Amino acid sequence: MKIFLDTNILVDLIADRKPFSKQAIEIFSSAEKNKTQLFTSSHSVATTHYLLKKYVDEKELREIICNLLEFLTVISVDVDILKKGLRSNHRDFEDAIQIFCATTVSGLNFIVTRNSKDFKTSEIPVLTPDEMCLKLNSF
Repeated sequence: MKIFLDTNILVDLIADRKPFSKQAIEIFSSAEKNKTQLFTSSHSVATTHYLLKKYVDEKELREIICNLLEFLTVISVDVDILKKGLRSNHRDFEDAIQIFCATTVSGLNFIVTRNSKDFKTSEIPVLTPDEMCLKLNSF
């Protein structure tokens, strides 16, 4: 199963944001057990670092993110994705970037985010972390 993770899932995991970190841990555990392939955007990695550098020691944060990259395939945000996002009808530009990064992954099953309302126009099915964990448990 191929899953694209939005920024909030990465932040939930690293910051251990309760109760959301439980699902993030379960999703990453599925990748560790080779049940799933996880994807995210280069934008998400950079944004995660930016958001958490105020709360986590810089050296530690970089090490944590580096370790997570062992379980993530990172999709680069390039000029084509930026133009598609800017020209799209998606309300939120940042979410449009995520959606267009996700569309570059052949056979992607789901986008996972806690912000599903802003992903309503995605052609790829969008699940909340809870919904994703239910699928993983039945998989």
